[in-house]
Amino acid sequence: MTEPDDGSVLRSLGRLRRPSVRRRVRAAIAEELLGTPRSLGVLLAFVAFMFAVGVGYYAPTAGDVPVPLWPLYADSAVAVALGGAVLLALVPTVRAGGSAVADAPTSRALAYLQTLAFVWLITFGLWPLVSLNLAFSQYVAAPDAWIYYWGVLGTHLCFVGLALLFPAFGRTTRGALAVALALAVGNVVLDYGLGYHPPLLYDPGPPLAGATLAIAAFSVWLAWRSFPRLGGTN
Repeated sequence: MTEPDDGSVLRSLGRLRRPSVRRRVRAAIAEELLGTPRSLGVLLAFVAFMFAVGVGYYAPTAGDVPVPLWPLYADSAVAVALGGAVLLALVPTVRAGGSAVADAPTSRALAYLQTLAFVWLITFGLWPLVSLNLAFSQYVAAPDAWIYYWGVLGTHLCFVGLALLFPAFGRTTRGALAVALALAVGNVVLDYGLGYHPPLLYDPGPPLAGATLAIAAFSVWLAWRSFPRLGGTN
């Protein structure tokens, strides 16, 4: 068996710059990971595990936050819960068999859910890359650094991988994008304006607030670029 030469590898990677090629690759990966009851069940179990870990992280400090604000306070746990809801919506299609994941039913409600889940997962999947590295020395010197630094970075990057599957079967609308952006801005105001930010080893200031807002704006832009539109509706 011959190995591909460097030129063919580069040509293959170059083709990924084409939107049509990226869509086909995404659809193939989504079908592989979500297209059977067993694979979807495994992914749902992993999502449930990450949700439990997230709840455990926020629970000790949740008592200091008004209950109506919990959905915006528990950033990572809510992101995983939204992602889990998107996957659960696929269960009837996958259990029925005979249809590709990309052919799953769509609706306005699902478009809003899928868009918000995508934005939250991307935002809080990337957020630790900034928040932990602003105090890198404190986190890597902590007694449980393998959990509080490497573990957090690794699991949160899985958020990004999960979110990137959603455009293979999901939809968005201008209204869904606007709602996601408004909630993202409100989340930044809550976290850094009112002081209800996630538990950290340091007191965050304007740099983290600005970076979080930038990541959220990028996530909404990525949703706009990645998702097909739901029939051109708002």
